[in-house]
Amino acid sequence: MAEENKMNSRRLLGKVVVSKSGKRFGEVGDIDFEIRTGELISIILKNPTGYAEGLELEKNKNNQILIPFSSVVATGDFVVVAEEDII
Repeated sequence: MAEENKMNSRRLLGKVVVSKSGKRFGEVGDIDFEIRTGELISIILKNPTGYAEGLELEKNKNNQILIPFSSVVATGDFVVVAEEDII
């Protein structure tokens, strides 16, 4: 991966997570990653919306909703995910 394509994952904290069609899931509360490789595994939602809670998505041991990082298609003002990749 070229250096210019890398970004500090901490910049994602607090951003609103939305689908490509604009449905809100909540906010990025934290990010799970593989310690050895630095690979980002999943977004841990904070303040999940009723919509996100109704999808029966994977949860961690603290009952927090997880969004696979592989479903992220864009980051900017929002974190945009491909909803078809997480359902």
